[in-house]
Amino acid sequence: MVKRFSLFLTLLLATTRLFSNEILIVEGKYQGKNIYILNSFNSNGVGFCIYEVYVNGVRTTDEINSMAFEVDLRTFSFSEQAKVEIKILHKNDCKPKVLNPEDLQPRPTFETKSILISSTGLMTWVTTKESGALPYIIEQYRWNKWVYIGEIEGFGTSGEHSYSFQVTAHSGLNKFRVKQSGLGQSVKYSTEVQYTDPSKALLTFSQSNNSKKISISQPSLFEMYDEYARVVLKGYGTKIDLNTFANGTYWFCFDNQVVKIKK
Repeated sequence: MVKRFSLFLTLLLATTRLFSNEILIVEGKYQGKNIYILNSFNSNGVGFCIYEVYVNGVRTTDEINSMAFEVDLRTFSFSEQAKVEIKILHKNDCKPKVLNPEDLQPRPTFETKSILISSTGLMTWVTTKESGALPYIIEQYRWNKWVYIGEIEGFGTSGEHSYSFQVTAHSGLNKFRVKQSGLGQSVKYSTEVQYTDPSKALLTFSQSNNSKKISISQPSLFEMYDEYARVVLKGYGTKIDLNTFANGTYWFCFDNQVVKIKK
């Protein structure tokens, strides 16, 4: 009877401990950097918030009984881009903070070896030194800004990789580039490449007498901004209906042109 009571009490205490604590999980891939954690005292002021840390299921030997500590990932001999899961076990009346979770996320580190556009508008680029799978964002310079036109997933490894994307030119000189964005403000750009399609003539537009319709001479990307620089319409084609627009001044962007119109 005593043994049964002892076993029940042990299970009860273990269950009580389980539900009185929480787990904070940080996941990503190894980028060659360690992780830093801000600890705190328990709410009663006795002992620290965190009591165990696991990396991929293995309990770490890092000194966690301090206000801040480092999880040393180098001791695990991870290869580049190896999957990492950090479990931080802590009391439920306090909350630790991971100071650099972005260091487990891919960073844009690519270098552009070449970037070209063929006579048919096929854009190709060759890169090296990628350090994580991130999409390449393809951008075209038009209307005095860089505009998103598509994306391709990167390979994410350090070797040499080739990519291609079919672009659509506007009349006159075109400029294109690719970029990768990491967590936060980390962005890296390729060099720009220029291209002119001799078959693309300068487009024109006309507005109906009642100012409620716009026609473009050939299909084109377009955007419309109000007088407060807010985007009110985006699309592709030759016909634009302004019936639902309030009367006022707008900036109409099409082909490689920006014109001021009124409704």
